[in-house]
Amino acid sequence: MARSVGTRADSVYRDRVTLQLPFQPPIEPMLAKLSSELPSEGAGFVYEPKWDGFRALVWKSGDDVYIQSRDLKPLGRYFPELEAELRANLPDRCVLDGEIVIATAGRLDFDALLLRIHPAATRISLLAEQSPSSYVAWDLLALGDDDLRDRPQLERRAALERALAGVKPPIHLTPATRDRAVAADWFDRFEGAGLDGVIAKPEALVYMPGKRMMLKIKHQRTAECVVGGFRWYKGGKGTLIGSLLLGLYDDTGFLHHVGVTSAFTRPKRTELATKLEPLREAARDGHPWADWAEWQDKETEQRRPGATSRWNRGKDLSWEPIRIGLVCEVSFEHLQGTRFRHAAHFKRWRPDKPASECRYDQLAETPAYELQKIFGGP
Repeated sequence: MARSVGTRADSVYRDRVTLQLPFQPPIEPMLAKLSSELPSEGAGFVYEPKWDGFRALVWKSGDDVYIQSRDLKPLGRYFPELEAELRANLPDRCVLDGEIVIATAGRLDFDALLLRIHPAATRISLLAEQSPSSYVAWDLLALGDDDLRDRPQLERRAALERALAGVKPPIHLTPATRDRAVAADWFDRFEGAGLDGVIAKPEALVYMPGKRMMLKIKHQRTAECVVGGFRWYKGGKGTLIGSLLLGLYDDTGFLHHVGVTSAFTRPKRTELATKLEPLREAARDGHPWADWAEWQDKETEQRRPGATSRWNRGKDLSWEPIRIGLVCEVSFEHLQGTRFRHAAHFKRWRPDKPASECRYDQLAETPAYELQKIFGGP
């Protein structure tokens, strides 16, 4: 009977299973540092799409499969359907680096991945049937008895293409190019499919666990948002602002909570408290989020600002409304559904911008690129 190593606790795994491979899990993955632009022409880089999923290293040794997360923890129990596919599709003995993704309606769906991190096996099994996951491989760290981590990137890429030449979906080999113009085209076209941008790897780069040796060039855009309220800074209630709650209007005129901006210096937090104080008076009168108290303890599809989060049970998410009218410009990386995927970065106030003009239509994305084309073979 096949053993599913990824379903075991790390301690149990280390005590009972030794994979017939040059090195054992866990190891730290090699990381990337942020860059504002692609490297210059002729700089000697390999370019790949930046996938929006869960980083995952995979060990395969006979019937044993172990999936490791970026933070060195086992992931297999959350993706049982993927373990079975990896066992059936991969070479008999190998170690891969890549990303677990879920595609829904022609684009990557990070929310569907988050739902998988659940304590109930029955819930995970149901989600696995409804939204099966895929694995996109981009590096080969070991094959058979050979440890490939000290080989250059180009050599590892060629070995990866040979090793995965016969794999079938949902296992995929990421596209790669040495042509900067192709990478720039990818950067423009892939955004609509939910990809994060482009990764650039030096051609001679050896695999360096835990080191930021690759470059990531991510999409970043700006938006004018309504400030609908704020949260106090921890320990600074009444004097320090922790975050501003941002809103955008849809076509029906409803103001959605789209995210927060919170990276302020302490002097700026004090300044914001002073600036917002006059706007707090009678702020709930006619406020589009005035019913916040009714969903303080509920999760809602629009993630209204007073709702608790299933990822932060017990965390104080209470907020204070302000009168609608204040507009700020923020930068953001990616729109996930109706909200910003990560916290936005405050850029400046926009006193010239009417709140009513802060709409979703300013966030038009590049049309989705067909994922099946990205999921093509070598």
